Amino acid sequence: MRELFELNKYFIAYKKKLIIGMIFILISNAAQIYIPLLLRDSIDGLQNNISYAKLIEYALLIFGAAIISGIFLFLKRQTIIVVSREIEFDIRQDFWSHLQKLPLRFFQNRSTGDIMAHATNDISAVRMYVGPAVMYSVDTITIFLIVIVIIFSISPSLTLYSLLPLPILSYLVYQLSKKIHERFTKIQEKFSELTTKAQENFSGIRVVKSYVRENNEINSFTNLSKDYLDRNMDKVKIQAWFMPILFLISGLSIIIVILVGGGMVINGELTLGEVFAFIAYLSLLIWPVIAFGWVANIIQQASASMKRLKTIMNEDVEIADSEITNKLINGINGTIEFKNVSFRFRDNLPYVLKNINLKIKKGSTVAVVGNTGVGKTALVNLISRLYDISEGELLIDGYNVKSVPLNILRKNIGVVSQETFLFSDTLYNNILYGAKNGNKELVEKVSAISKLEKDVESFPLGYNTILGERGITLSGGQKQRACLARALATDPKVLILDDSFSAVDTNTEEEILIRLKDFMKDRTSIIISHRISTVKDADKIIVLQDGKIVEEGIHDQLVALNGIYADMHFKQLLEEELKELK
Repeated sequence: MRELFELNKYFIAYKKKLIIGMIFILISNAAQIYIPLLLRDSIDGLQNNISYAKLIEYALLIFGAAIISGIFLFLKRQTIIVVSREIEFDIRQDFWSHLQKLPLRFFQNRSTGDIMAHATNDISAVRMYVGPAVMYSVDTITIFLIVIVIIFSISPSLTLYSLLPLPILSYLVYQLSKKIHERFTKIQEKFSELTTKAQENFSGIRVVKSYVRENNEINSFTNLSKDYLDRNMDKVKIQAWFMPILFLISGLSIIIVILVGGGMVINGELTLGEVFAFIAYLSLLIWPVIAFGWVANIIQQASASMKRLKTIMNEDVEIADSEITNKLINGINGTIEFKNVSFRFRDNLPYVLKNINLKIKKGSTVAVVGNTGVGKTALVNLISRLYDISEGELLIDGYNVKSVPLNILRKNIGVVSQETFLFSDTLYNNILYGAKNGNKELVEKVSAISKLEKDVESFPLGYNTILGERGITLSGGQKQRACLARALATDPKVLILDDSFSAVDTNTEEEILIRLKDFMKDRTSIIISHRISTVKDADKIIVLQDGKIVEEGIHDQLVALNGIYADMHFKQLLEEELKELK
């Protein structure tokens, strides 16, 4: 329950609308509660030879009270329920904004489906508390208190008799709500698994079909769905007790009124109209009692969902601007220096990079080579602060990288990774995704550098062609070149190519590199590649092994060393010769 106090800040933002909504509740309830009093007077009047004109007056008053109650019932829903939707929007936006700020580490440890479940089911469950639960809580409390005062004024003893079943009801509702809370938490956890399974299946549909695993995936999803159904049924079985118990206890109260109140009428202690009014008021109490159970159910579900949301909302942003950030820095030139930099993903894991010392001058091209898993990608990820260094110092233009505003740093660094990602949008919009002032001329310029323009000519709608999810309509090479064009469109001061030509043939790659030379003049380039042909013309080449720089120099120097680089070079030359012989 404590988790729901986190919502107070949202209630405060809409306090005026909520207060107005509560005033509407009071007016609606006042009109509704007035009706049994009119009913009492009309019934007692009938026993005392009331005139027909007076009877019509009572009927019109009852009709008017019902109209007023109905109008303000509509207005209260138009305020409080609308506010709940606005708060739901705010919560979802805050959740989304927080996700955008979380480090890469968080997304590597959380499944996409789990995060999606939080953003959909959990926020919707919280919304039910913000709107219906709050509205019906105020509605229930006001009706309950006013009705209790009125029926107590009619007959204190009959009131006490009629309320005898309520403590039993409170205990049963408490026990049922506790069980619902436990079961709802399990349901949400299973929904996360189900969403994750669906998301992975859709993303990996090519693999599923290639390995003829459709039936296996159907069976696997069926089992998850069955577990999800079973957990829902466990909750439904508990919920099924709510209404019967509530109606039974409410019915007992009415039976008590008929028996005890009837005897009081016979003895002349109450009028028939007062007993009718008493029963009408008890009928009004039935909904608050039922709403109490329903609201308790909603609160338990919202509490479980809010607890799940808090696990993400309380995640440390880790990488963000801080007190050492220099707000006066409004751009970077591209000089990068690593000073005794070491890095590991977590404190309990081994170092990925160890004592890296490297200076990259503005306008130069530096290449990074090495076997798989030696830390090449980790090295360049530190520059754009996708991760922060563990030890040492990383400088950008002489400034500690943490002192450069994060948005300035990343806006000036263009990254093209081996794992391409394109949005389900037009090629045009994908290329201009990070550009400040994009236009067709820029798109055509960067597409020409990326050797993508001829491919675009064959697309049905040219640059306006929809690429499909993750760019599924493009080949691997086209995706990489589209991602390169996207990076170039941001006008980066530093360009990082992380094995970004792996799906491009060597001839095309060579042409792209030639075109890049003019574009990257006076800009810094960092190229990661397994192909020696890609890096041989770099101003400096470093070789990583076990997280350390073991060789450094230009191509000819490293070949002359006859070390790791030379071994890679000669092996690739031999592979090319063998291909030519075929």
